[in-house]
Amino acid sequence: MRRFRWWVGGALVLVILLVGAFLVVGNNPAPAPGPPEGVPRVLVALGDSTISGESAGDYEVGTDGEDGNWCHRSRHATIHQTALIGIDDTVNLACSGAPSAQVGLGEARQYTEGSQARRLGALARQKRVVAVLVSVGANDDPGFARVLDACVQAWFDRDKPGCAESAGKDWPGKVDAMVPKVLDAINDIRDVMRDAGYRPTDYQLVLQSYAAPISPDALDSLRNLNGCPFRADDLRWVRESAVPLLTEGARRVARESGARFLDLSRAGLGREACSREDASQEWFSRLSVRWADLQDDARATHALQESFHPNAAGHTAFGRCLGEFLATSDRAAACLPGDTGDLHAATSIGP
Repeated sequence: MRRFRWWVGGALVLVILLVGAFLVVGNNPAPAPGPPEGVPRVLVALGDSTISGESAGDYEVGTDGEDGNWCHRSRHATIHQTALIGIDDTVNLACSGAPSAQVGLGEARQYTEGSQARRLGALARQKRVVAVLVSVGANDDPGFARVLDACVQAWFDRDKPGCAESAGKDWPGKVDAMVPKVLDAINDIRDVMRDAGYRPTDYQLVLQSYAAPISPDALDSLRNLNGCPFRADDLRWVRESAVPLLTEGARRVARESGARFLDLSRAGLGREACSREDASQEWFSRLSVRWADLQDDARATHALQESFHPNAAGHTAFGRCLGEFLATSDRAAACLPGDTGDLHAATSIGP
């Protein structure tokens, strides 16, 4: 009997140990194996038009309207301009007009393309992703492009309120509604990188904010169809209210997600559309019309798509600032002009 009791007691102890081990393993999954080795080191961009390269020209084949794809991924886009040493390639997965759901793992499609995060996950298994740059949110509840269009329409019809009045009242609430959607997209990016074997410390994740494309400093001589058909109060609202609130929304996402944050809200000061007599000195496109597209019914609705976006010179400036930021361990920085006018990543405290 004693021998039987000893056997039962020993069995119970063994069961308890096995169950405990199972619980420990279940609550602490095995660490990610790490990124692939012996493969090219790459930087990757995800997001919408401000990062795809809309207006920078020289678009990748297949993204300039072919078969309905208007993602406008430019070879001059920010991700290609960092000048970082030790990077073998740069990959642009962004798409003009993309909402957060298409950047993340949602079922949304943008100009025929599906999830950007899913494509990132596949790429991360083939190449060593060093950093992921993301800029997204303006096409969610804020609908920034539509608001700018409303600003232009208000210039034509002085009897109607300007966009500062028509959009300004609801703008804070729309930015608030945007934040959780962008946060979901960032978390999806984290998930696909983890599933590809990456630990959070194996790559950098940078959330970039938006730069103001227009400002109240626009030359009076250019506040027309030759450049920037906006009312003065609308120009002021875009730079001093709309873009700063978008920036704070992105900053909140960076803080909650643990992503690094690069503030571009003041990056274009003095270089906005219509701020100079010479457009080549500006970093944003003015009202732009692709006249040849107006002759093609399939392309005519996109003839104005490039208007008021960073141009090739702007992307070059932003890319150099991004490269400077990636080379540091700072959690957050703002791209600001130095004494020579070139942008530099000025450290800020926390995201």
